[in-house]
Amino acid sequence: MNRLKFSFVIALLLWLSFEAANAQSSEQSSPSAQVPTLTTRSNLVLVPVLVKSKAAKIVFSLTAEDFILTDNGVPQTVRVEEDALGQPLALAVIVETGGQGATHLRDYRNLGPVLDAVIGGVEHSVAVIAFDSTPRLEQDFTPDTDAASETIAALHSGDAGAAILDALNFGIQLLREQPPAYRRAVLLLSETVDNGSQTSFDDAVRAVQDTNTAIYSFGFSTAQTAVKHQASKLPAPGGNANSNEPYAPGGCMSHDPNAAPDAHGKRSVQALDCASDLIPPLRLARMAFLLAKDGLRRNVPKSVAQLTGGEYFAFKDAKTLAQHLITISNEVPNYYFLSFHPQSPHSGFHTLELKIKNQSEYEVRARKGYWVDAAVGVKE
Repeated sequence: MNRLKFSFVIALLLWLSFEAANAQSSEQSSPSAQVPTLTTRSNLVLVPVLVKSKAAKIVFSLTAEDFILTDNGVPQTVRVEEDALGQPLALAVIVETGGQGATHLRDYRNLGPVLDAVIGGVEHSVAVIAFDSTPRLEQDFTPDTDAASETIAALHSGDAGAAILDALNFGIQLLREQPPAYRRAVLLLSETVDNGSQTSFDDAVRAVQDTNTAIYSFGFSTAQTAVKHQASKLPAPGGNANSNEPYAPGGCMSHDPNAAPDAHGKRSVQALDCASDLIPPLRLARMAFLLAKDGLRRNVPKSVAQLTGGEYFAFKDAKTLAQHLITISNEVPNYYFLSFHPQSPHSGFHTLELKIKNQSEYEVRARKGYWVDAAVGVKE
C-alpha cells in the first residue's frame, strides 16, 4: 500500500471514530441545541425551487428532466412533488423587538391582509415569536391569522439584544413539533448582525438546514460592525486554513496544536479536516459549510434565506415591507418542489447545486445544502 492510500485509510478511520465520539460529546454539552437533521433512515430530501428567466419572469413549464441536481458533486435523480403546495402550512413569524428592532415595531401594525396573501388558501397554523436577548413565544400556533396579526401589532420594545440565531433555533424547534404533513416556513424580521446569541454558528447552519423549512427574511440596516470576512480561512488545495504550507511537521493529524488551527484542539474536527483534504466530496461540503458560517457572521437574515431556498429583502418602512410580502405571495405558488433520495449519505453537511439543463441564463433559487446525522433519529 503506497503512502497516499495509507494516509487516506488512516484519516478516514480516524474521522469516522472521532465523529461518533464528538456527536456524543456535543449532545452532552449542549442539551438545548437539538438541531433538525436528516438521518440515514429518513431518506428523502425536499428542495423548494424558484426559476426565473433573464427578464425576471417566473418559469412555469419545467419537468423533473430539466433539473440537474448534485449532492456533494454527485448527480441525483429528482422528482417534482406536484401536490406539495396543497399541503397545510405551519408558519413561524419571528420578530426582533430588541436592539434596533424596537424602532420598526410600528411597521408591523397592519400585516393581516398581506399575511393572508402569503399563506394562501391552504390549511395553516401561525405562531408569533418575539426576541431581544432571548426569544419568547408570544402567540402559539393558531389557524386564526387575525389573532397572529394582532399579536404582532401589539409587540413592545425589548432590551438592547438581537439574538437572531437563538430566535431562529427556537422557532425551528417549535416548527418541528408540528404535524409531519405540514410544510414549514419562517418569516424573519430583524437587523442583519446577530448580537448576543448563545447558539453557535455551527449549530445555526445545521438548524436552518431542516429538510422542509423555507425562510423568508426581511432585514433592516444595522449600525453594528459586521464580523471580518472568514473566506481567508478556507484551505487552499492541499493546505490548512491559515497557511500556505500543507501541514505542520507530522501531517494533518499531528499532535502539534498549530497543525490544524480551526480544530481548536478537537481531534474529531482535525480528523475531519484531514479526511476532507483526501476525499473531494467531503472537502466540497466542508468548504460550503465554512462559507455558510461566514455568511451568518455578516448578514444572518440574508444567509438563512439563501441556505433554505427562501428569499431576502432589505426594507426601510411599512410600505416597502408590504411590497416585499406581496412579492413573496406571488412567488410561493410558483415554486417547484423537488425531492430525491441521497445515495448513501455520509454524516455531516451536504452541499447542493442545482442547474437547469441547457438554460444557463435562468436564475435558480434553491436550498444550498442539508445536514445528515446518523446518530439522531427524525421522523420522515
